[in-house]
Amino acid sequence: QHGKRIAVIENEFGEVGIDDALLKRNMKTFQEGEELIEMMNGCICCTVRADLVVVLKKLKQKHEGGATLDAIIIETTGMADPAPVAQTFFVDEDVNAFTTLDGIVTVVDAKHIEQHLDAQKPEGAENEAVEQVAFADRILLNKVDLVSEEADLKRIEARLRAINKFAPIERSTNSDISIDRVLNIGAFNLERTLEMDPEFLNTDNEHIHDSTVTSLGIDVAGDIDLSLFQKWLQTLLRNNGADLYRIKGIISVADVQERYVYQAVHMIFQGDFTERWADGECRSCKLTFIGKGMDHEALRSGFESCLATPANYQRLADSLRFKVGDKVECRTGRSWERGVVIKHLYREAGAPGFLAPYQIRLDGDKSLIFCPEDSPHLIREVAA
Repeated sequence: QHGKRIAVIENEFGEVGIDDALLKRNMKTFQEGEELIEMMNGCICCTVRADLVVVLKKLKQKHEGGATLDAIIIETTGMADPAPVAQTFFVDEDVNAFTTLDGIVTVVDAKHIEQHLDAQKPEGAENEAVEQVAFADRILLNKVDLVSEEADLKRIEARLRAINKFAPIERSTNSDISIDRVLNIGAFNLERTLEMDPEFLNTDNEHIHDSTVTSLGIDVAGDIDLSLFQKWLQTLLRNNGADLYRIKGIISVADVQERYVYQAVHMIFQGDFTERWADGECRSCKLTFIGKGMDHEALRSGFESCLATPANYQRLADSLRFKVGDKVECRTGRSWERGVVIKHLYREAGAPGFLAPYQIRLDGDKSLIFCPEDSPHLIREVAA
C-alpha cells in the first residue's frame, strides 16, 4: 500500500492481452483517479507510439478535470527501445507541459541477460537489451536468486556498468523493492542523454526490430487438460527454450474452478492457480508467445492438442501401445509383475495435473496400479 494515485500504461507486443488481466487482479480496489490502460498489438516505441500521445493527453484532461494523478507508469514491452518513448515527453508540447520524465527503470533478468546482450542481430536492427541498459536511470537486477554464485552476479553487474556507468544497480528477487527506489527519483538527465545519443530528439529516426522475433497470441474458449499442457510445455521449453523469450497466459483447466496463471522465460517455467472463475463467466484460454524464429502454426496446433476435448483424448488413447484387456508386465519397484490393462487415461480425483496412460490390475494380489508413462522401461509385453 503506497497511497499514491497512479495511472499504469501497459504495452503488449502481441495481439492477445495477458498483463492487463494480471494487473487488474492485483489492483482489485482502485483508488479514485487510478487508471489501467492497455496498448496492444505493437511496440510502444514504434507502431503504437502515436497512441501513447493520445493516451497521455486524455490523462492530462482527466487530471485537470479533478482526477489528479501522482504518477504515470509506462510499462513497455521487452522489445522496446526506450529512447523513442522518452522522446515523446519532449517533442510533444502538450505532453511536455503536463509531465516531467522522472526516470527510466530497466528490469534486468539476471539469469538470462548475458545471452541477450551477446545476441547477434540482423544488419540495421538494434539490440534492445543493450539499448534498455544504456538508457536506464535505475537498473533493477532481478531474479538474483536464480544465479547461485556471487562471482557471476558481480560479472553481470560489471557488464551492465560497462554499458551504463551512471545508473545505480539494485538487486532484487521477484522485483521486490521499495517504491521510493523507482518512483519520484528525478533521475532523467536530458543533457547526458544527448551526449550519449545526439539524435535523441530527432523524430525522423526509426527503430528497427529484429524481424525474426515475433509474437503469437492464442485466445480460445474452453478448457485445457493440465497434464497434456504441462507435458507439451516441458517438451517445448526443452527443445526451443533458448529462442522463446517469453510465454505467459491465463488458462482454464478442466475440472478446476480457479484460473491457472503461468509464465515462462526461456526454460524457466512457473504456474499457479489463482482466483476462481465467476459463475456464468465464459471460461477461455489466453496466451502469448514472444520469441525468435517461432513456428506459429506448430505452436498453435501444439496448444490445441492440449484442449480437453473428446477428439484429443481419443487421439491420445489410440496412440498407446497396449489396448484395454492386453496382458502386460509392469515395473513395480525393482521387479516386473504381470497384470492386465483395465483402463486407458486413468485419473485420480483431486489431481488435475495427473493423467496416466494405463490403469492395471496385477495378477498376484489383484491390486490396482497405474503406469505413469507409456514407456518400455515401465510397461512391456509379457515375456514368452
